[in-house]
Amino acid sequence: MKKFVVRYGAMRNLGVVECDDETARGFFHGVKAIVRTARGLEAATILCETDDEKIAQIPNLTSPTTFARRVDESDEYELRKIKAGEKDDFERCLKIIRRMKIEMTLVRVERIFGGERVVVYYVADGRVDFRELVRALAAEFQTRVEMKQIGVRDETKLLADVGDCGREVCCNTYLVAMPPVSMKMAKLQKATLDPTKVSGRCGRLKCCLRYEYDFYNELQNASPAIGETVGTPGGRGKVVALELFAQRVVVEFEEGGRQSFAVDELDRRRRPRRCCDSENNGEPNERRSKRRFPSRNEENNAQSSDAAD
Repeated sequence: MKKFVVRYGAMRNLGVVECDDETARGFFHGVKAIVRTARGLEAATILCETDDEKIAQIPNLTSPTTFARRVDESDEYELRKIKAGEKDDFERCLKIIRRMKIEMTLVRVERIFGGERVVVYYVADGRVDFRELVRALAAEFQTRVEMKQIGVRDETKLLADVGDCGREVCCNTYLVAMPPVSMKMAKLQKATLDPTKVSGRCGRLKCCLRYEYDFYNELQNASPAIGETVGTPGGRGKVVALELFAQRVVVEFEEGGRQSFAVDELDRRRRPRRCCDSENNGEPNERRSKRRFPSRNEENNAQSSDAAD
C-alpha cells in the first residue's frame, strides 16, 4: 500500500490517502482524485507520495481521508458544473442575508462535490446568530448548510490572487497554517517600517517576513551587539553598525575613524577591567572609594569611639 498527501477544499486542507500499488500507478503531483473526508466526497489534488515519518511532520493534518477513485470524465463534467454555479450560489446566499439584515460579510459559498453540504464562509465582527439563516439556506440549496466564520487572513486566502511581489499569494498556493508575524521580524531584517509596504493583501504583516527570520536570528546571535568593544586587525573599537546578511560590522576605533570588518576577523574577548589608577599611585579604586566615602556604619562607629573617649 502506498500513501499520498492530497489537498482539497476551498481552504486547501491537507489529508493523506492510502491505496494499493495498482491504483497508485501513474499518481504524481497534480493528478486529480475523488476522496472521502468528514465532509463527504470531495475532489482532491495529489501532492506527493509520503510515509509515516513524513506524515508525523505535516502540520494541521485533517481527519482521516480515504481514497475513492480517480477522476473520470463524468467527474470532470460535475466539477465544471459546480465551478460555473459558484457565482449563482453566492448571489442566492447574499440575497437571503440582505433580506434577513444580518451583519456579516459573505466571502464564499463552497458546494461539496458529493452534494452532502454547502459551506458558507463569512467575516463578522462578533458572534452571529445564524440559526434562522441556516434554515433559510438549507431550504434554498436543499442540502445541509455549514456556517464557517473566518478572519481577514483567511478571507485573503480565499479571494486574493497576486501579491506585491508579482507572484500568487503564499496563503493561496502552499501555506497550510498562517505563521505569526511581528514588527520585530521586519526590524531585524532591516525592512521598511512603512505599514503600507510591509502589509499584505489582508492588511496584516506579510507572511514572507517570517520565512527568513530564524536565519537572521542565527546571524544576529553570531554577531557582536551594537556598542560592544571588539578587537580588529586595525585596533580595538566599538561596534556601531551591523550588516547581518553580509556578516560584517562597522567598528569605530578608540583613536577615531570607522572601518568595516567581517565577523570572523573580530576578537570578541572582553578587555579586562582596570582596577588601578595611575593618578592614585597604584591604589585600587575600590579602596580609594571606601576611604573617601565611608559608610554610615563606619561613621556611627567613629562617633561612638569619640564619645567613649
